[in-house]
Amino acid sequence: MGAEPEPPPVPLSEPAPAAFHYGPGHMIMQGNAVFVTMFGRGVVGQPAREAMIGLPAKAFELMDLVYSTGKAGACRVTTSDGEKRLVVAPRRDPETGEIYGVTTHLRPAAD
Repeated sequence: MGAEPEPPPVPLSEPAPAAFHYGPGHMIMQGNAVFVTMFGRGVVGQPAREAMIGLPAKAFELMDLVYSTGKAGACRVTTSDGEKRLVVAPRRDPETGEIYGVTTHLRPAAD
C-alpha cells in the first residue's frame, strides 16, 4: 500500500484589522499593521470614537458593553471595505479579574 497523498495546503487568510483599547474611553494602545493602514498611523494614543472614523455608533456601543459586562460580543458593521463582523473581547487583569480594556477584530462578514 502506498502513502496517502497529502491534502493541499490550507490558504492563509489575510490578517484582519485588530487593536487593543485601554480603559472606558477605549484608548487605542496597539494596532496591527492592517489596523494602522485602515485607520491611519496617528490613531495609536487616541480614543476609538475619535480615531476609528467610519465605524457606526453600534461598534462603540458594543465596545462599551463588553467593557462593562466582561462578556465578548460581535456585530455586523459597514466599513469603507464593505460589510464586516466586529468581534470585541474583554481584557482582564489575571490577579484581580478587573477588566482594563478590550480587543477588537474586524473580520470578513460570513455569508
